[in-house]
Amino acid sequence: MTAELTSISLDLRGLLCPLPALRTRKALRKLSPGDLLVVECTDPLAVIDIPHLVRQTGDILERQDAMDGLYLFHIRRNQP
Repeated sequence: MTAELTSISLDLRGLLCPLPALRTRKALRKLSPGDLLVVECTDPLAVIDIPHLVRQTGDILERQDAMDGLYLFHIRRNQP
């Protein structure tokens, strides 16, 4: 039997630095290895802060997109 992976969306639109990074860190702590966190932000500083956070936590930034002022980050939980 295999464990089922979870995918969580986190809507952080309208929040400014440092809140997107802090809330992303808090959400990652609740996930199991292999789970996916999709973060939606409107703060332009998130394109610096979120990848930096992912490097610090050892998780995997699978995808990063920007369109019309919306920044999307797909983060795979790598460790407990």
